[in-house]
Amino acid sequence: MLLTLVFAYLLVTIAIGLIAAKRVKTTVDFAVAGRNLPLIMIVTTTFATWFGSETVLGIPAKFVQDGLGGVVEDPFGAGFCLILVGIFFAARLYRMNLLTISDYYRERYGRVIELVCSLFIMVSYLGWVSAQVTALGLVFNVLSGGAITVPMGMTIGVVSILAYTLFGGMWSVAITDFLQMIILVTGLIILAVYAGGLAGGADKVIELAVSRDMFNFLPEPTWHDITFFIAAAITMMFGSIPQQDVFQRVMSANSEKAATRGSVIGGSLYIVFAFIPMFLVTSALIIMPDQAAQLLQDDPQKVLPRLVMDKMPFIMQVVFFGALLSAIKSTASATMLAPSVTFVENIWRQFRPRTTDRQELLTMRITVLVFSLLVLMYSIRMQGTSIYEMVSGAYQVTLVGAFVPLVFGLYWKRATTQGAVLSIALGCLTWLSLLLTPAGEVFPAQLAGVLAAVVGMLVGSLCPQVLRDTRLPTPKLEGSS
Repeated sequence: MLLTLVFAYLLVTIAIGLIAAKRVKTTVDFAVAGRNLPLIMIVTTTFATWFGSETVLGIPAKFVQDGLGGVVEDPFGAGFCLILVGIFFAARLYRMNLLTISDYYRERYGRVIELVCSLFIMVSYLGWVSAQVTALGLVFNVLSGGAITVPMGMTIGVVSILAYTLFGGMWSVAITDFLQMIILVTGLIILAVYAGGLAGGADKVIELAVSRDMFNFLPEPTWHDITFFIAAAITMMFGSIPQQDVFQRVMSANSEKAATRGSVIGGSLYIVFAFIPMFLVTSALIIMPDQAAQLLQDDPQKVLPRLVMDKMPFIMQVVFFGALLSAIKSTASATMLAPSVTFVENIWRQFRPRTTDRQELLTMRITVLVFSLLVLMYSIRMQGTSIYEMVSGAYQVTLVGAFVPLVFGLYWKRATTQGAVLSIALGCLTWLSLLLTPAGEVFPAQLAGVLAAVVGMLVGSLCPQVLRDTRLPTPKLEGSS
């Protein structure tokens, strides 16, 4: 019965997405919803950007094992990413009227930087989308009692998301996000109240967390712990800023005010509501202590599903899996769309000039299909990898390769194409040299990479220019220095 309701829910979301797809007439409609989304929808769709499988399944498991300090990357880094986008980036980028974040790199630094940063952005999505697909496979496997294998569950999930994203693009994503976030927030609040009652009260759950030092946030005062803590914090906080899914939400707003406020509000709400799954898993340590302890050793991501399936009534199971599927589908649909739009706009066009808008729209849809199939194969190949690890590792490449050129390009008028080239080269080489050697255990690779990228930008821009500057004139932005 529960599995039947889940399939019914999938069909309803597909129907809503297909209805929304009727609004899509041009590539601008497909990529950024025609820049027509109001503030409330910007809030829900930015919130949905991050609230996915790792928030419901990955973060709580990490929190129970390592405390708040273990989840500094997500939700804290991820939430502050959206807040920083709203404060420092949204207005400036919105005024430039771009279709993708990679368009900015072309206008500021030229075609080569556009191409390189586009590749970085696309590669980073593999881990992020695969985490959502893996969670979908896990959900169907649990609900069917093992009758549906995890790979088959992944396939069902990808097809259900593809059914409306392929046709409706950002319009379908935004409208389904809006409805799914209502279901998600309502469902999690109901579950938290019920689980608190089963555990003897919310105060008992909090007391347990305090007794186990789960609220310890700051690292030990050693060089090693501090540097790795900072590296974890900035991976998603900075590495997710030059991302197409975040940028799409900014550019989909119907006004500059909606773009800036929507990101700040969405990021703040994400941090707040991410505590609910942490509360639920902590309550499981009281409600089913032996089973929870065993699951934490075997597969921590199954603690919350097993709590719901074994200790809660049918209606709570419906609420939970409705909320979980809402979280996963909202994140997965956006992250399937973003790299596909980037590929067509910033890579495909390098080799095939723009044709008609109708042909370009068809190319975007074909790319969404191809990328979805690649993600499905990658997800099946990566079975057994932690959802949290998939997500946390996804954004190191954009942190070391794309973040510094974006910030310096917006806020430092002396940044040049040569500076961007040297920044990307030094950042990536430093990151890889530490990542692939024992040196990465002494100093975090992504922190070394971003510091090297800053040095590369400064040296490359201030030294005599050897590389020809292919950038367009720098946009006049207030506050530039």
